[in-house]
Parts: sequence; C-alpha cells; structure tokens
Amino acid sequence: MRHLNPIDQLIMQSDHALRTLFGAPVITERANPSDGISEGNASDEEKKLSAGLMRVNHAGEVSAQALYQGQALTARLEDVRQSMERAALEENDHLAWTEQRLSELSSHKSILNPIWYSGSFVIGAVAGLLGDKWSLGFVAETEHQVIKHLDEHLGKLPTQDARSEAVLKQMKIDEAHHATVAIEGGGAELPPPVKKLMSAMSKIMTTSAFYI
Repeated sequence: MRHLNPIDQLIMQSDHALRTLFGAPVITERANPSDGISEGNASDEEKKLSAGLMRVNHAGEVSAQALYQGQALTARLEDVRQSMERAALEENDHLAWTEQRLSELSSHKSILNPIWYSGSFVIGAVAGLLGDKWSLGFVAETEHQVIKHLDEHLGKLPTQDARSEAVLKQMKIDEAHHATVAIEGGGAELPPPVKKLMSAMSKIMTTSAFYI
C-alpha cells in the first residue's frame, strides 16, 4: 500500500469531512435495521421527540466519524490503525441510518455538526499521539458512554416508534462490540477525571443537538 504524504492525508481527511457533514452517507455494508417495519401512528409531539433523539444520535455519529479518523491518522501500530478504520466504516452505517430516520420524521440534522466534527477530530488525533493504549482506552470509554445514552433514548422513545427503536438497538450492539475490541486490543482504562470531563462534554453536545 502506498505511503501517503501529508498533502495526500490532508486531501483525504478534507474529503471525508465534507462527505460526512454535507454529503449523503451511503450504507456501506448492511441494510437499515428498520427495513420492513411499518411507521407507527405517532402524534406530532411524539414525532418531534423522536426527531430530537435521532438528531442527537446523528450528531454523535458525526463525532464518531471524526474521532476514528483522527485516531487512525496518528495511530502508531498498523493493526490499531486498521481497527480504527474498520470501526469508522461501521459507524458510517449508523450515520446513514440516523440521517434516513431524520428525513422520514421530516426533521433536520444539527447545524452544529461542523463543530462536533472538528472538535472530535482534534481529540481523536491527540489521543492517538498519546499512544495506542490510551487511544484504544479512549475508544472503549467513548463507546461505554454512547451505550448509556442509547439506553436512555430507548427508554424515552414513543412506544409507536418501532423504526427508530430498531436502529438504536443495532447501534447499541455495534458500540458494545467496538468497546470490546478496543479493550482486547490493549486499551488502558482512563483516569476518573478524564471520564468525567468526557461525560460533561457529551452532555453539552447531546443537550444542544436535541434542539439545534
């Protein structure tokens, strides 16, 4: 495989950012989990709630794309880099599924997505520079926090919204797998202050993305 120089890397990362933020994501490997499930008879208020929750999850997937790309860029071991790129590919499915669901609910993506992407890319790159064990540990903790959010959202979804429920349940399975792979790959447990900081930052994003 040809080694990419800094200019090549810049072009590739810019292309990925533009496609994530402004393009139409393509489901890369799997069908949407909601395929074949009929749309429930939800009220306008229930649809608004579902849309807010799915907007948060879509913003989270935008952040995940940036995070994994930043970590892959600075990973030192080839197998770690490949693991990050594989995870980003699976997260792209989530990005496509949540965007499709937002469209079905006649709602919009978060206008703050460029901020989430750029911030997450920098965080991912810094984590990679600190060393692969810390980068993998960051992945594991991130996924554990995402799973917690998904559980909360599954509890808040209107009972009629089986389509959104199917998407979130599959996302939860995938996130748990990513966390397991990161730990088995040598990920170190992050210090409690770092976990608390990550949780606080996540709270800011989820609260903002629900409305904006």
